[in-house]
Amino acid sequence: MDAIDVIRTKRDGRRLSDEQIRWFIDAYTHDKVAPEQASALLMAIVWRGMEPDELNVWTDAMLSSGERLDLSSVGMPTADKHSTGGVGDKVSLILAPLVAACGVADPMLSGRGLGHTGGTLDKLEAIPGWRADLDRDEMLRILSDVGCVICAAGGSLAPADKKLYALRDVTGTVESIALIASSIMSKKIAEGTDALVLDVKVGSGAFLPDLESARRLAETMVQLGSAHGVKTSALLTDMDTPLGRAAGNALEVTESVACLSGEGPADLRAVTLALTEEMLSLAGVAADPTAALDDGSALAKYEEMIRAQGGDPAAPLPEAPERRTVAAEKTGCLQRLDARSIGIAVWRLGAGRARQEDPVSAGAGVVCLAKRGDKVEEGQPLLELHADDSARFEHALTALEGGIVIGREEPEQQPLIIEKITA
Repeated sequence: MDAIDVIRTKRDGRRLSDEQIRWFIDAYTHDKVAPEQASALLMAIVWRGMEPDELNVWTDAMLSSGERLDLSSVGMPTADKHSTGGVGDKVSLILAPLVAACGVADPMLSGRGLGHTGGTLDKLEAIPGWRADLDRDEMLRILSDVGCVICAAGGSLAPADKKLYALRDVTGTVESIALIASSIMSKKIAEGTDALVLDVKVGSGAFLPDLESARRLAETMVQLGSAHGVKTSALLTDMDTPLGRAAGNALEVTESVACLSGEGPADLRAVTLALTEEMLSLAGVAADPTAALDDGSALAKYEEMIRAQGGDPAAPLPEAPERRTVAAEKTGCLQRLDARSIGIAVWRLGAGRARQEDPVSAGAGVVCLAKRGDKVEEGQPLLELHADDSARFEHALTALEGGIVIGREEPEQQPLIIEKITA
């Protein structure tokens, strides 16, 4: 095989052969293909796309670059959820212990935030002592004992994706449905679960803000999961406005615990329950997740999981010392609370990162004191900004310009669950 021939094949709009795909992924993973050659192929894929069966082979080659976890020792049905990312999306913290309380084991391999979207591991690392990095044996032990674990993906799962993702990030080749889908699904299939539910966000705070692109991504990922023997479905969910009221690491942990205690914002509870019900359905388990939230069993699972990973669920969480409120400029109805604007403000307050190696503040973030559709009075506090350094407020306030709209009419109601995609 020759890298240049592979590049030319896709550059000219032809289907890569199975042999070309498997050779190229393996060769690049083992440093036998230069990064500039891999970049050229990725750009050709961005422009030319991939046929469904071609993408299946590409994803399988990425999956085969590492190991696939064997969860047969867990002794329970297994399922997981993946979100494409949003603002205030702390569903994973609630959902993993919730499905475990309902009899389905969830080995949730998660990541860190980048840009305006938050990361599950960053949120949980606000808890004193909690550890994201577990070896495979420890992860499987916790999964078997507790029924859920949330941790970082090890380097042995789809190592080709790690290399290709880093390359895409610096070569302008992120925006490709085929490459996004294969990146997500190679890692998720490698987890070894029986079922997978995808939470594909739609709206201003989503990675893919328009419905058509989000739907195509969902359909592609569902097809890839099904082709690899994983029962897969997707829910398209709203991300035009932040989910819940808190955005920021420790702030979201606090809100998650409230939801696990049978309280918390109605929108967060509704989205979490919809995803949980879909996971239970795919796993073939009849249980009532609403009851598990309300009777304390999901909260008990959460606390058990946190302790198993070295954390203290009762320990006080970090709080940012500096606070500032944003008030309503006039009386009326809050017609828009833009998720992307809030997300960028949270990032600038210190809760997010521009590069994977950047540190994050555990206490920084934004609390939404009012939500879209609420009646507000002039001077009423709408947002509370939290930061470690008051110098961050000016840049955060700039991000909010145009993101808050107050008018006389109530906004049209948007469904939280927009659409369901099945195989």
